[in-house]
Amino acid sequence: MVLPVLTAPAAPPETRRGILEVSTQELQSWLAERGEKPWRARQVRHWLLAGGAESFDAMSDLSRALRQDLAASFLPLASKVVRHLQAADDTHKLLLEWPDRHLVEGVLIQENGRRTACVSTQVGCGMGCVFCASGLNGVERNLTAGEILEQLVRLRNLPAAEVRADHEQKDAGRARLTHIVVMGMGEPLANLDNLLAALEVATAKDGLGLGARHVTISTVGLPAKIRRLAETGKPYHLAVSLHAPNDALRNRIVPTNNQIGLAAILAAADAYHEITGRQVTFEYVLLRDLNDGVAEARELADLLYGRQAHVNLIPFNDVAGLPYRRPEQETVQTFVDTLRRRGISVKVRKRKGSEIDAACGQLRRTVT
Repeated sequence: MVLPVLTAPAAPPETRRGILEVSTQELQSWLAERGEKPWRARQVRHWLLAGGAESFDAMSDLSRALRQDLAASFLPLASKVVRHLQAADDTHKLLLEWPDRHLVEGVLIQENGRRTACVSTQVGCGMGCVFCASGLNGVERNLTAGEILEQLVRLRNLPAAEVRADHEQKDAGRARLTHIVVMGMGEPLANLDNLLAALEVATAKDGLGLGARHVTISTVGLPAKIRRLAETGKPYHLAVSLHAPNDALRNRIVPTNNQIGLAAILAAADAYHEITGRQVTFEYVLLRDLNDGVAEARELADLLYGRQAHVNLIPFNDVAGLPYRRPEQETVQTFVDTLRRRGISVKVRKRKGSEIDAACGQLRRTVT
């Protein structure tokens, strides 16, 4: 017997904003209208950023009336967790839905006492890197500063791995994030203003309390934005997604390279190192029989020789529907050895969360 499918009436559009989208000044004005002191705004934000609260009811040192007023006007967290996956290696992936129905994914990577949040900056991605799932449907919009920050809060609130290092830091009895990598969906530097605003809170003592040196920002290479990032004076770590040692090959793998070129990207990376004093990492996804040969390794070594640079090799993580394949381990090792013989610092990125499509290049906003 087939039962009829009953469709629930569509929920009315959400008009309340997430509290992390509201400036301190605006929240103070809202509180003043209700006879509350300005410092209550700091108290509310502290509950979300340090206390792990996910509802206004959990803010136990606020009056019941104020909690009810807050709930009527704002959302404590604007996103809805549509899907939460956990891998055997304690990697977590969250699929979040915003009130406008747009989806993004964020990842928590846990290992040896480190809790690293990998966050998105855009809904989708417009860079078109041929091996990456995130850009298959293009870019739909930038995330706001509050949405970027909320991803960090959501990931921080996830359960910590059972085995922890003795030095793991905690806030209010819960495990803290130790690192941020802006390597999720989207091109971070294409949404630089909102990213910087979110990181300002994430690295503040009264925010999430992370050190700026524990933040890595990955970019496909937007020279003007790289220079602007350097001029902020923040010691964030820069990772440039290179993926090829020459323009002809990079044009095939990273389409935006047609309008930019490696020379301009490397010049901007050199300027970033000069201004900040921070070594730049060059990420290189290895694609079988495309960019993983000895000739490419030698050319990459020549390109980076003399620079204060580090290469992060990433053997391709399978993406359904794409024709690329992961190189054999022997090929990867030969690539590593070729770079090292020529004096290039190199490391192969450990694969984390691939069983739940949470590894590099696999974020896709998949609901099922």
